[in-house]
Amino acid sequence: MGSMDERLKKHPNLRKRFEAILDIAENTHGDCVKADEAEEQVIKEVRKLGQETLQDWANGQNNYQTQKAFENTTDTRPYKKNSIGIQLMEG
Repeated sequence: MGSMDERLKKHPNLRKRFEAILDIAENTHGDCVKADEAEEQVIKEVRKLGQETLQDWANGQNNYQTQKAFENTTDTRPYKKNSIGIQLMEG
């Protein structure tokens, strides 16, 4: 699978979201004075993280299914298609 860093390089949106969460934890911007402010920001980032994770998952599934369909369309079948249906090839 690789290291976390290697894996996040394949998912730049997720990397960005994790960095934003770390910024909140470290109060990098100094805008989280109270715990409820930090909590609100974390909740927003986690929601975005969830949405982007599902989007990356859906893209991966789409790519997988497309590749699988492409592999299954090779001309190794004993018949050919024509405009009126499937006709067995004579041997």
